[in-house]
Amino acid sequence: MMTSSNTLSDEPVNVPRPGGTAQFAGRTVSRIGYGAMQLSRLHDDRDAALAVLRRAIDSGVDHIDTAQFYGNGFVNGLLREAIRPEDDVMVVSKVGATPDPDGPIPLRLAQRPEELRASVEDNLISLGLEQIPVVNLRRPDSGPGVRATGDQVVDIDDQLAVMTAMRDEGKIGAIGLGSVTLDGLRRAIPAGIACVQNAYSLVTRDDEAVLELCRTEGIAWVPFFPLGGAFPQMPKVTDEAAVHAAATSLGRTPVQVGLAWLLHHAPHVLLIPGTASIEHLDENIAAGTITFDHDMLGTLDAIPSRSSDVPLG
Repeated sequence: MMTSSNTLSDEPVNVPRPGGTAQFAGRTVSRIGYGAMQLSRLHDDRDAALAVLRRAIDSGVDHIDTAQFYGNGFVNGLLREAIRPEDDVMVVSKVGATPDPDGPIPLRLAQRPEELRASVEDNLISLGLEQIPVVNLRRPDSGPGVRATGDQVVDIDDQLAVMTAMRDEGKIGAIGLGSVTLDGLRRAIPAGIACVQNAYSLVTRDDEAVLELCRTEGIAWVPFFPLGGAFPQMPKVTDEAAVHAAATSLGRTPVQVGLAWLLHHAPHVLLIPGTASIEHLDENIAAGTITFDHDMLGTLDAIPSRSSDVPLG
């Protein structure tokens, strides 16, 4: 069974950590992690889902992003089964939404303080942990996603109060934020923030100022939708001619180029690309070995950024 212990195995396997290493919530972790959301697609093939997880861990990935609302607890159950204590994997979950299988999208906001606490408790049970190393508060403030209305419009200070209380109680090891604005991050920094998860890619760099504030404050930047294109209105990294040209020159794929650009863009960037395919997982991990010369990086940097602020619901 998975535990929240950070103790390494007595006989650690010497596997290079993908993409090198960076600091995250007081630990040194691989810069390429794994986002587990897409494992919910394998609901009818549990063995295949477990095989993807084990391949990630055995490849050196040591931080995995999840949520109770991924498959309504299915993905958390996979992590509980797949991760061994000696793997020393940092599990990162999130709160701020809850499953809504019959809705227009399969989740709804759950922003009220009592809902955040209930979600943490649900995550603890399904993950089989006494403490979740990092919990991200997913705000509805920026980037693509559902916008809050009615009683789901909650001040960030009220949310941070319950998050810090749960950290003091030992249920949470560290607090992160998701889809947060620059002002929201500034207000939250005194509470102690370990990471920020905002939508960000080579072609959707709306939040460059947030990224820079994270760099200054020693906060890990963990972008979601790192290739854009999650919704029809969003630009895609893989639609860019310069990305394809770089991929051809390097003998890599456009996806790998897009992920590698993020790693080169700033040293505090951590990636959590998601997939339900071992083949694609291996390709994502291999993106950590890509290097760009000065001219190629300059060409990629010059690709224009377009907005990813796509409200849903």
